[in-house]
Amino acid sequence: MSSARSPLRHGVGAATGAAWMRVGLTVKYMLLMQVNNAVLDALTEQEREVVMNGHQEFIKTIRESGELIGTQALGDPGTTSVTVATRGGEVVVTDGPFVEAKEYLGGYYLVDCESRDRAVELAGMIPDTKIEGLAVEVRPVMFSAGADM
Repeated sequence: MSSARSPLRHGVGAATGAAWMRVGLTVKYMLLMQVNNAVLDALTEQEREVVMNGHQEFIKTIRESGELIGTQALGDPGTTSVTVATRGGEVVVTDGPFVEAKEYLGGYYLVDCESRDRAVELAGMIPDTKIEGLAVEVRPVMFSAGADM
């Protein structure tokens, strides 16, 4: 994939339904892995190994294709997160996630690919999508800033 970034333009993409679309060759997408601890706990050790090996193979594939920008696994929000918010004009920090749910964001892949269809194809290659009760959400990146910008 080209490392050149195209400018954004406002509009509605007929093929993607996106409110913003990139003019040019590639678009960044977040592939958001939705995790459910009950589903993960029910996996056998062999099934867990298949998932982990599948992620390593997926990373290798998208690194070689030039589509991988980055990936991160996140801690369980029930045991590792805090929420910072303003309540009554005061900043308040509380233990745990903002929303209590069985499913949570377990990690992500940030990819740069040619189309929404390709992003969906890549998401389908993530081993989590092969397990009932887990999912990968595909979302276009609307704004980014950082070292590579």
